[in-house]
Amino acid sequence: MSSPPVTGPATVQEHRGGPGPARFRPRRTPPAGVARPARRGVLSYWRQYLAISPFYLIFIAFSFFPVFYSLYLAFQRYDGLGTKQFVGLQQFEFLWNDPVFWLSIRNTLVIWVLSTVPTLFGALVLATLLHSVRRFKGFYRIALYVPNVTSIVAVAIFFGAVFSNNFGLVNAILGTVGISPVPWLSNPWLIKLVIGLLMTWMWTGYNMIIYLAGLQAIPQSVYEAAKMDGAGPVRTFFQITIPIMRPIILFTVIVSTINGLQSFSEPQVLFASNAANANLGGPGQAGLTTLLYFYQSSFLDNDYGYGAAIVWAFFVLIIVLVVINWRIVQRGSKS
Repeated sequence: MSSPPVTGPATVQEHRGGPGPARFRPRRTPPAGVARPARRGVLSYWRQYLAISPFYLIFIAFSFFPVFYSLYLAFQRYDGLGTKQFVGLQQFEFLWNDPVFWLSIRNTLVIWVLSTVPTLFGALVLATLLHSVRRFKGFYRIALYVPNVTSIVAVAIFFGAVFSNNFGLVNAILGTVGISPVPWLSNPWLIKLVIGLLMTWMWTGYNMIIYLAGLQAIPQSVYEAAKMDGAGPVRTFFQITIPIMRPIILFTVIVSTINGLQSFSEPQVLFASNAANANLGGPGQAGLTTLLYFYQSSFLDNDYGYGAAIVWAFFVLIIVLVVINWRIVQRGSKS
């Protein structure tokens, strides 16, 4: 004889994900006589906040405050010593009609293209080759990454000596095969090419390490399946590796865009820019980048308001180029 059905909370069923009896989970309540622990207020963690406060104080003093103070200076006329004079948008109006500013923009964009495209392409090729290497992989990683941790001033001095017009190593090698010396550091286009090569030398290893990490994260079974379907190495690379690596490529494109547009130390060291050098950025100002022009306006001409206007206009340009690159890469992933 079957027992009568039991009524009450035990018969309540919760249908979460399919048929079958559901479990009855009673609400957990503390036992009688046991009080719940009181919630600690924000001030009770003052020791922890005090421990991490030096970082935030330094960040506010040397990063957060200067950024917004420079925006304030962009609307002032200030030489660093006298009183500030509010001029509104006059700095930006003068900037719009300044031929040297637009020259620096053109130089920066050309140098950015000459450095970013070879850097990303070479990094992807080196990462692919290194991914297939079986022996001495650690040695190759270190050797290719060393230029990125080398002082940029030392690298710029080295490139200045190698590409010197009169006593450079490159011209000496060209002379042995009967080629006349090339004016690397006096021709306007060759100046940009040397700066682009310098930046390529510095950043290829950094991007190569990022690409190598992405390649190592791809499951080997994907390549084995493509091989069984008859895909060759070239087809596998463009139809499997590149689509999987697209988020990493997008990251490197954005980072390389920001770093490539901020070239400053390279032309400054190559052409010994200082207060006594009238040709800032080399002959014909062919190596005058926007940040170098900002340095000239602010710290050589003591026009801090105009320098702030230059750097904020350049910041808007960087944002626009980053968005364009992001949309181009993302459009390929949606197609």
